[in-house]
Amino acid sequence: MTQEHLTISQITLRRFILGRQGLYPGRRWKGKTGTRAALEADAVIQIDPLNMIARSHEISLYGRVVNFKPADLDAVLYQDRAGFDYGGTLFVYPMHELPYFRVVMGRKANEPRRVEFAANHGEVIERMRRIVTEKGAHGSREIGGESIFKGAYRSSRDTGQALYHLWISGSLMTHSRRGAERVYDLRERVAPPHFDYCASAEEADQYFALKTFRQLGIITAKSWRSSFQGSVERKVEPTEAEARLRGLIQSGMVTEIRLAEEPTIPRYLLSEDLPLLETLHRSKIPEAWQLLETTTDQEMTFLAPLEIVSARGRAKPLFGFDYIWEVYKPESQRRWGYYTLPVLYGDQLVARFDSKLDRASKSLQIKGFWTESGVQINKDFRAALKAGYARFLKFLGAERLESAVELPIDPKTVKALR
Repeated sequence: MTQEHLTISQITLRRFILGRQGLYPGRRWKGKTGTRAALEADAVIQIDPLNMIARSHEISLYGRVVNFKPADLDAVLYQDRAGFDYGGTLFVYPMHELPYFRVVMGRKANEPRRVEFAANHGEVIERMRRIVTEKGAHGSREIGGESIFKGAYRSSRDTGQALYHLWISGSLMTHSRRGAERVYDLRERVAPPHFDYCASAEEADQYFALKTFRQLGIITAKSWRSSFQGSVERKVEPTEAEARLRGLIQSGMVTEIRLAEEPTIPRYLLSEDLPLLETLHRSKIPEAWQLLETTTDQEMTFLAPLEIVSARGRAKPLFGFDYIWEVYKPESQRRWGYYTLPVLYGDQLVARFDSKLDRASKSLQIKGFWTESGVQINKDFRAALKAGYARFLKFLGAERLESAVELPIDPKTVKALR
């Protein structure tokens, strides 16, 4: 007998993935408390130092948290110690996940390049460990060193590379930041004692197997294996992935569903999230997702360049929106612009714009604005765009909107929210 599975539409899929990330139907967290709640709800926040108008991780949180300020994230991480940053690709995580990341940190320490670095630079590694141990939190700029890594992304000096080695291996953690610079301290002096222990390897694998669903919402078996393998920092063979996923389904922790547009491809989500999906399937909003202010139909949200729902090719299958962050492309190869942001309206990406923040004049300057083909620009569209820019100006600390191109709205009428 064939088992019946819930079959949902692409619209429901899109709304669920947006909602699971706190981007739909509108902001449901507020302030510093909301910033912490977003992290603990598995909002995926990738740290990036580039600050053209704001940093990507700050824009991600602006889209989720009412009245978000960058200082709120700093307070959550470096004062309350409720979260930490980690990874070669740098993300922010709630502090209660540290025991599972300790396993990952151990695996990172045993990577061939880490082992080679430790063998070749053992003396400087131990010297950095001793300086931090005896003198307290330090950033790499405070410590002199030999410049032996010309053109290196992280640091050209042996001392900076040694501090990073101790950090990625778990001996050090981020104590605080001076702008984009990381300040390091001993893990035991940063992490709350009740979280400073190492889970077993299997406990970590089980945790990350489920965390993958919490971050991505609904995924295929292939995507789950790829993301799980990246999370646990070890090779996961297809046979292991199949067995683990089958075990999660048989235990009742994971449920299979189908997409009407691709009915032959099974997709999976956490069983605890199934009621949320069923509510959306009935064209209703889950009670747990009740928003604090405006909906994304009433106020457009501008997505960060590294936003999990749209970055790295995800925008195309989910929204039919072709998005590539062109910041690292030569100018002659850019189609849109240096710092182009997607525009979320309702549950769709309807436009993109390139902009620059002039901090001296406190103005956000629009360099390009492009709507998607078929998008209807009417009274509601204009009102939602205007409301979106009003909140964005407040977040950026800007007072006015200026544009070098024609916009669907008059930029002079946009005032920052109070």
